[in-house]
Amino acid sequence: MKQLTFYTFILTFFVINLCAAQQVGILKYGGGGDWYSNPTALPNLIRFCNQNIDTRIEDKPETVEVGDINIFQFPFLHMTGHGNVFFSDDEAENLRTYLLAGGFLHIDDNYGMEPYLKRELQKVFPDKQLEELGSDHPIFNQKFKFADGLPKIHEHDGERPKALGIFHEGRLVLLFTFESDLGDGWEDPSVHNDPEAVRQKALQMGANIVAYAFKS
Repeated sequence: MKQLTFYTFILTFFVINLCAAQQVGILKYGGGGDWYSNPTALPNLIRFCNQNIDTRIEDKPETVEVGDINIFQFPFLHMTGHGNVFFSDDEAENLRTYLLAGGFLHIDDNYGMEPYLKRELQKVFPDKQLEELGSDHPIFNQKFKFADGLPKIHEHDGERPKALGIFHEGRLVLLFTFESDLGDGWEDPSVHNDPEAVRQKALQMGANIVAYAFKS
């Protein structure tokens, strides 16, 4: 009964905050991985979204820890890094509650986090597996059209880019972008010296993700 009451409180808290503002949070996690990488990426994506898809996201994204109740202030969370990821049991439960209550998490592998992430996601959803999204998924068909699915931004291991998701009752609650590195494409042009066409693809795909998350 206590658990149900707590869940109801969290859901109400989340809905109130969701209606109040469009906010994006950077998810800080344990394990030693560089959750803080790509510091210019999310601010650039936010500006692009506000200019191109009519969002009103606050300019400066806030950092929030996995186990913090404040994650429920953010309808959209972004997570990235290169290395180890670790969730405690309480953090995994908090993240699961957030996602089941209507939140959305985008995880962008900045190279090297995949094996650690998949291990920790088993704590969050022991009964679910990451599923690859087909190119016909609505996330690729928001304002910007990606007929071939997730674009390739950086080479990494030269494998094809994959968009992997976790679903709950038909809703995509978590998106893991792998072998693409969208975040590098969102960074200031001087960071990676990507051609402008590549940066635009990354920003447009990012805007699609934000648009989808805010609608779902």
